[in-house]
Amino acid sequence: MVNVSIARRYARALLDVSSEVGRIDAVAEQLSSFADIFAKNPEMTDVLHNPIYSRAQRAQVVEGVMKLVPNLEPVLANTLRLLVDRNRLPYVADIARVFRDMADARAGRVRGNVTTAASLPADTLAALRQSLQQITQRDVILETRVDPSLLGGVSAQVGSILYDGSLRTQLEEMRRELKQH
Repeated sequence: MVNVSIARRYARALLDVSSEVGRIDAVAEQLSSFADIFAKNPEMTDVLHNPIYSRAQRAQVVEGVMKLVPNLEPVLANTLRLLVDRNRLPYVADIARVFRDMADARAGRVRGNVTTAASLPADTLAALRQSLQQITQRDVILETRVDPSLLGGVSAQVGSILYDGSLRTQLEEMRRELKQH
C-alpha cells in the first residue's frame, strides 16, 4: 500500500509540472518506455532493488538508460534523478502506471482491452471503439488480444466494466440455466 501513495505523490507532481510545459502525453510515453526497459531486464531490476548498489551506481545506470529514450523530456529527466536521490527508483513502474491513469483522466480518456477469438479487421475494431465511446462518453484507447478459447464473439473491458459477448460465456450461461431446471 505504501508504494501506491508514493507512486501517486510523484505521479501527481510530475503531472503538474508536465502540464505546465504542455507535454503530458510525451512524458507518459517516455516514462512508460523507461519503466519497461527496467521491467524487461532482470539485471536492471536487480539494480533497482538490491541494496548492494550505491546511489552513485544507480545514478550511472539511470543516466545510461535515459540516453536510450529518444528526446527525453527535461521534466522527466529531473524527476528520474530525484527518484534516484530519494531512493524511490524501485517505484518507477508504479509511478508510470499511476501517471498514465492520471493523464488519461485529465484528457478524458479511458483505456480498454478487447479480447476476441480471432484478429478483428481494422474497420470492425474502429466500429467497436466507436460503440464503446458512445457507451462511456469518453475517448477510448483499445488494446487488442486474441484468445482462441473464446470460440467466438468479443469480450471488452473498459475501466472496471466488462462487456462480455463471447460465445464461451454464453455457453457457460446456458449450461448453468440447464442445471437449474
